Amino acid sequence: MEPLSYEEFKALARASKRAFHLEVKDTYNVAAEDEPYGRWQRDEPDDYAWHQDWLGFLCEATAAGVQVQRVRLVSVPHTDYTRWGLDVARLNADAGEDMRYLPRHLAKHIDFPEEDYWLLDDDVLVLSLFSADGRTGGFARETSPQLLRQCLAVRDQVWDLAIPYAEYIA
Repeated sequence: MEPLSYEEFKALARASKRAFHLEVKDTYNVAAEDEPYGRWQRDEPDDYAWHQDWLGFLCEATAAGVQVQRVRLVSVPHTDYTRWGLDVARLNADAGEDMRYLPRHLAKHIDFPEEDYWLLDDDVLVLSLFSADGRTGGFARETSPQLLRQCLAVRDQVWDLAIPYAEYIA
């Protein structure tokens, strides 16, 4: 594995035609989300300043022709974190990301890898790595041909099963 900085990851994604992301956890514990998630839990307004860098990246990438896609594997009933994520997802969708949701019970037959990942086109695999407590995360380019094949197969299975964001929240 080759660690990547956030900027290196974004550069790789910008250079691709398709950037596919799979998220498999129902809850994340990333320190940077503590404040906005807490505001949501307290039903306080959010200006989403914490999310602007990512939204700017999405707008830039999709305007340049990159298809940015995400599938979130979710348990039903949803966790509070998933419900918060559904609220925030509208911003990602407005910025051009094609977000879809796949209820976990519909995907029992799929052999998911242990880590969340990004597939850039069909040949670059980037893992989303988190510390044991989930407080910090990062990116690492993975070169295992076997894991790449598994992630490609999972992408191809989940994409058609997953429900587009607008349809899922309706």
